[in-house]
Amino acid sequence: MNILVILVFGFWGRYAKESVEHPIDSAFVTKQTAIAAQPVAIHYDIDFSTYFDNREYNSPYQHSQTILNFRLSPEVGVRITDRAGGHHVLTGGVSYTQRLGGDWRDVQFDPIAYYRFDYRGFAAAMGAIPYRQRITPLPDWLLYDSIAYYHPNIQGAYMSYRDGRGFVEFMCDWRGAQTVERREMFRLVLNGQLQYRWLQVGGLAHLNHKASFASPNHEFVMDDIHLHAFAGADLTQYTPLDSLSIRAGYIFGWQRDREVNESFHNHGLIIELYANWWFLGVKNTFYYGDNLQPLRPRNAFLCMGDPFYQSRIYNRTDIFAYLYRSSFVNFYFSWNMHYDGYRLQHQQQMIVHFQLEPLLAELAGRKRPNLRGLFDK
Repeated sequence: MNILVILVFGFWGRYAKESVEHPIDSAFVTKQTAIAAQPVAIHYDIDFSTYFDNREYNSPYQHSQTILNFRLSPEVGVRITDRAGGHHVLTGGVSYTQRLGGDWRDVQFDPIAYYRFDYRGFAAAMGAIPYRQRITPLPDWLLYDSIAYYHPNIQGAYMSYRDGRGFVEFMCDWRGAQTVERREMFRLVLNGQLQYRWLQVGGLAHLNHKASFASPNHEFVMDDIHLHAFAGADLTQYTPLDSLSIRAGYIFGWQRDREVNESFHNHGLIIELYANWWFLGVKNTFYYGDNLQPLRPRNAFLCMGDPFYQSRIYNRTDIFAYLYRSSFVNFYFSWNMHYDGYRLQHQQQMIVHFQLEPLLAELAGRKRPNLRGLFDK
């Protein structure tokens, strides 16, 4: 933590001496130019998602269920552009999640409130920050889609830096404030990627911690740590496809239950393939190795990844089609097949994701890429 503080203040000292803009890319320049004429402006955005998720599972790791919800996340605040070209946003709002077919007892409200600073490709935010601000979503072995539906915000802090060579990002998600009835829980994630022509290399470090819990069924401290390194290739330019990439990685995990002073070490190989042409796409993830969640049977609150990764061999194939796709709407249907070492499981997802900010940017003449789906499709 001391190193992180030194880096932040070192950056701030350098930033304070700057008085000119340093463009990262054309999109950054366009945005700077458009905002420069309004040093103080109202910031507002609306994010909406609705999802149908039908799971036909018969597995020792999963159970069948159907999820049909919507989530509406409006936010409003103020945006300030300083003399050096830095952007400051202070905003608040709420994520309203409603189970369709339910009533007010099924409603979930998650506050949105954060301060964010952007300058020269560097970003830092603190508060309750929407997960969509991450450059890349967390892999499903770290964030299960069921949890992602109901856990829309990073509760703590987020930092990132990116340029034409790649990116690095860090988050602290404080997901459990300690009370008499609730344990303290948090996790730290540091990840990044470098790209040179078609070559991609990167990695991820993850610390998940659950404190002790003074209850009739006393629970002691548990730790969940992972390191992930990968290398891959973006082959899009060599094919007629809109996107084609493949990468292979190695995962090392260490879990500890301090109550019985027991530790688990696990290793695994993970291979990922992504291809997209026009409105069709396929995403395949293959994992072979040890159980990545050995402590899940003792405490499911510790692990936030997909329970299928308890299997020594697991393959997931998503075949999806965009029903509509633009800079502000992503609407797709996906048929997902899971092999858990026992049998083939099926899952169907239909997800609509709408975001207002890209639409406003396009109306202002700023071209934006297609909107990313909830699970990076």
